[in-house]
Amino acid sequence: MLFVRSKRRHSRKWALLLFCACLLIAPHPAHADPDDAAERAGKAVQRAEAVLEHATDVARAAAGRLEATTAAMPAAQKKVATSRGVVAAAQTAANTASRKARTAQDAYATVAGRFDQARDRVDGARERVDEIATASYMGGDIARINMLVEARGPADMMQRLGLVDQIMRRQQEDVQELVDARREARTEQDRAGLAKRAAEEAEADARARLGAARSAQAAAERARVALDKLTQTRAAALRVANAQRSAVLARYEAAKAEEARIEAALRGYSLKAGDGQYGGGRLLMPVSGWKSSDYGSRFDPYYRVWQLHAGMDIAAGGGTPIRAAAFGRVIRAGWAGGYGRYTCVSHGRINGVGFQTCYGHQSAILVQVGQFVRRGEVIGRVGTTGASTGNHLHFETRFDGSPRDPANYLPPCLC
Repeated sequence: MLFVRSKRRHSRKWALLLFCACLLIAPHPAHADPDDAAERAGKAVQRAEAVLEHATDVARAAAGRLEATTAAMPAAQKKVATSRGVVAAAQTAANTASRKARTAQDAYATVAGRFDQARDRVDGARERVDEIATASYMGGDIARINMLVEARGPADMMQRLGLVDQIMRRQQEDVQELVDARREARTEQDRAGLAKRAAEEAEADARARLGAARSAQAAAERARVALDKLTQTRAAALRVANAQRSAVLARYEAAKAEEARIEAALRGYSLKAGDGQYGGGRLLMPVSGWKSSDYGSRFDPYYRVWQLHAGMDIAAGGGTPIRAAAFGRVIRAGWAGGYGRYTCVSHGRINGVGFQTCYGHQSAILVQVGQFVRRGEVIGRVGTTGASTGNHLHFETRFDGSPRDPANYLPPCLC
């Protein structure tokens, strides 16, 4: 890889530094569904790993944790805020349900009191009717007849008839009083039953609402603890990343030096070699996989370093065959620092400039320097040697050793 420090204008440099400082310090705003947090975190970690290929293992791990926690924090923050709202709503509902339960209990107590009064009235009326029944059984009707028979004259008879009529009317009123009291008692009993059921339902609802409020409170506490843990993990990762600064910058310098040696060696070969003209046409896709990283300059936000990713990364399983992109001569095959096992093939000249392709991070090299290879011939196996964070092919296209974007020379479909 080629690493170059930024030589832009002073204002551009400070704008970039300010932007990267924000990346490190401020959580990214939430703009996606919380359910996508894991996917966002995974992609953030992949980006960090791609940028930090030449960093130390400790620095890469710290950057991965930093990116993962930063990506996860918006969803965690939203969950905390949402759970607080849920707690407030659940507590309000529980308080309302408790008030309704108390009101229902008071209403039941009032109706139950009226039922007790109605029942007492029934008991009193029943006692009077029982007395009437007893008197009738014991000859009360005969006594009233005898009272009329014993009258001493018409005036006395009329007076005695009035007394008998009053007694009969009073007895009828007592009977009617019992009938009315029973009707009222049944009505109040029905009301009391309804009031009791309403009170029981209100109490059950209040208990359920209180349970929901407690569950919401527990969930809110878990969300808060999770957010605190994310914050602590992120802060710890940032401390580790900062502690690795010197070691990482030293590796970057070593990678720059290695890239300079490779470019100089390939340029020297182009000047001495008598290779013919390139046959033309697009290159063959060197491996079956998917593009995991583009060619181009990248800024490392952790260590404030610009770097040129001198090729295209194509992810594939370890051991996948790597094929020569075109006919040519092997001009380099061996270990190359951060590139791991690294092969370069010269394909001739284009407008007087030597055209080469190179293949990095191989698990095995299957060719030797000086060997001619056909287009499509297997020259190595995919691996993760050197400064690599996973199995992939680092594929380069170079002109007199200088890297160019491989996308310009591969099939547009990358197939």
